[in-house]
Amino acid sequence: MFIILLTYTCSTEKIDEFLVDHRLYLDRYYSRNKFICSGAQQPRNGGVILCNGESGEEVESIILEDPFKIHNLATYQVIEFTPSKFAPAFESFIQKVEY
Repeated sequence: MFIILLTYTCSTEKIDEFLVDHRLYLDRYYSRNKFICSGAQQPRNGGVILCNGESGEEVESIILEDPFKIHNLATYQVIEFTPSKFAPAFESFIQKVEY
């Protein structure tokens, strides 16, 4: 599981120019069951995506398709974690890890 943190490097007006394309990008990865939830940070200086990626390399390749990345409108921080506790409705997203 990965948390993708976006930090905008430009004005929100510039972000808004590419917001429709960014949302289409999000929809593409929601339809592939890669994105679980996403939204703007508050205050609106970036965004957050919860990603059900199989590897850091896969997540990095997904990020390369984001219009915000393509147009250098944001920087990205990727945090990998292993969920050990979660709500029952979340279980379908969890890959079982044997310890």
